[in-house]
Amino acid sequence: MKQRLKEETIIFASVFKWLILGSVVGVITGVSTTVFVMSLNWGARIAGQAHYYWFLPLGLFLSALIIKYVTPSAQGHGANKVIESIHKHSGKMKPLYAPIEFLRTFITLTGGGCAGKEGPSAQIGAGLASIFADLIRFEGVDRRKLVICGISGAFASVFGTPIAGAVFGIEVLFMGAIRYEVLLPSFVAGVISYQVSTWLGLTYFYHPITFVPVFSELIFIKVAAAGVFFGLASFAFVEILNLCRGVSARIKFPLPVKGLLAGFFLAGITALLGNHYLGLGLDVIQAAIEGKDIPAYAFLMKSFFTGVTLGFGGHGGVGTPIFYVGATAGSAFGHFIGEDGALFAAIGFVSLLAGAANTPIAASIMAVELFGAAVAPYAAISSVISFAVSGHRGAYPSQVIAAKKSSSIEVEIGAELLSAQPRCAYREKSFIGLLRYAAGKFRRAK
Repeated sequence: MKQRLKEETIIFASVFKWLILGSVVGVITGVSTTVFVMSLNWGARIAGQAHYYWFLPLGLFLSALIIKYVTPSAQGHGANKVIESIHKHSGKMKPLYAPIEFLRTFITLTGGGCAGKEGPSAQIGAGLASIFADLIRFEGVDRRKLVICGISGAFASVFGTPIAGAVFGIEVLFMGAIRYEVLLPSFVAGVISYQVSTWLGLTYFYHPITFVPVFSELIFIKVAAAGVFFGLASFAFVEILNLCRGVSARIKFPLPVKGLLAGFFLAGITALLGNHYLGLGLDVIQAAIEGKDIPAYAFLMKSFFTGVTLGFGGHGGVGTPIFYVGATAGSAFGHFIGEDGALFAAIGFVSLLAGAANTPIAASIMAVELFGAAVAPYAAISSVISFAVSGHRGAYPSQVIAAKKSSSIEVEIGAELLSAQPRCAYREKSFIGLLRYAAGKFRRAK
């Protein structure tokens, strides 16, 4: 009995400790995210002016110049660097990263570059949490927890989804696992950060879907098919990002020069097609979820613009582009099958997050917080299918593989997605194994 009382005493003290620390990190990330997002909103209004896209070359050039000569070790989009820091350095981050992250993202997006705001918010929040850990002399496990709280708080306040944002912050670290020991402080940081941002005047996008069809076998089949489509769109998005990074690495010019050339290239395409694929693209996301007509190829163009921006010296996150790709792909799919484009845009919005970021639980919760409970069953089905179909890849290559998506795929558990080498492992009684057996019987019969 004495040991049980000791156990409960220690747990009570731990809960109290992390309630306090999670709240402090929540306040820090709420304030930092609000300042960052409001600055980006101001910059986005400038970038929305006519022909402003011709500043793209300058924006990518300056962003690349900073990363080459000021913080070369910080190359890569924000959230992925935080994930890498947690896995490899117990969350230890250089204090200079946060202001540099702010500056590079502001330059990229104000210049019209195609990127997101959640990654830099996460790196700023995590960086400030790391500084806080230095001040109170935390190391090892406790430092890692504080930095994860910074990620959760940043995601919650930048998305406007306190629960989904908090879950995303701990789900995105691993593909196929959640760190439950960080659940309490992450939830506290997420809720507090969201409330602080709201009090400071940050506004969010909410769009409850009013028309949701009654469940039937046909709508289930359509939603499942949508999940497959969104999984393939996630696959394409990630592969386009990787392709653009690979092409950039093979071009033997200094990074600032590559940024300048890429800026002129994107500006030229924009002059021909319009500026719908630049910046955050929040107006296009909203139009898709309101059921308005969106070009069917918009999701591919956004993927390409994002890949070129981030691969050639620009900086920012991938979350907002993922939402853009998901909403526009969903709109196209909904119209193609004769269903409500707004409903499938909302489903695609969260399903691309599940597939490209490997976060199906956070995506399903986000559907409830942004679009209402009525859409949740369909969004959850589509999100889980999208997560499975996208395979062992993701927009955050520093994610660590904690589980395989199929027993017929061999992949190293504990490896980063960046170094993962999936290979087929045919099993006798699997579906693929049965098909191979039937094909063999057919060939022998001939």
